[in-house]
Amino acid sequence: MSYERIRAESSAAVAVITLNRPEKRNALDATTVRELKEALCAAQENADIRVILLRGEGKDFCAGADLAQLERIAAGASPLENLEDAMAIGNLFIEMRRSDKPIIAAVQGNAIAGGAGLATACDIVLAAESAVFGYPEVHLGFVPAMVMALLRRSVGEKRAFDLVVRGDLISAAEAFDLGIVTRVVADAALAEAAHDYAAAIAARPSSAVRLTKRLLYGIDGLSFEEAIARGAEVNALARFTDECRDGVRRFLDKQRDR
Repeated sequence: MSYERIRAESSAAVAVITLNRPEKRNALDATTVRELKEALCAAQENADIRVILLRGEGKDFCAGADLAQLERIAAGASPLENLEDAMAIGNLFIEMRRSDKPIIAAVQGNAIAGGAGLATACDIVLAAESAVFGYPEVHLGFVPAMVMALLRRSVGEKRAFDLVVRGDLISAAEAFDLGIVTRVVADAALAEAAHDYAAAIAARPSSAVRLTKRLLYGIDGLSFEEAIARGAEVNALARFTDECRDGVRRFLDKQRDR
């Protein structure tokens, strides 16, 4: 498929989706959000794809909402228009959560407001040392509303509240300490590190990786007992996969050869 705002490529079981508006700091507008969802759905449906890598072209990962989107708010869009606009990115986050393929963000430069939300919606976040994150919407009298469902799960209620009501920008190191970022790497190494990380996960047994993601998010909100029961079901299901049976056989063969 051809896109206006993004690029979508694939190599060795990894789909690479690139925000491709460097002149706009990869800002999010309605077209970008729609194309991101379309590309994610296409990667999800492609049986050859095992991992999705999300990145930004140029200096920044994503600097948040496009100015045209903000101008619509200032001009007084109708309640229904505002709700539809908000739910567009909300539905993108839902699609990312529902996908059973790992989604990795490679973040350089700024990941601000909606850009920080987009990174937070990914399962894994690799960040360059100089990357900057922030949810500064409060300074505009705005609320980072959809990302709240993700942020409070990543950092806990009190830290999430502090991040959004202060609206301060934080470094990659601070984001790592809070649990927003998975790994921090040298700026010059980000592209290679993201590729290697995605390739390493793609090399793992696909059924195990996909079941793991489903279980991780599937137990959200369950009681301890319910989570254990769900885990037992997934454990039993995994045993029926060819990848699990082959892996166990290889392990047992190695033990016998010792």
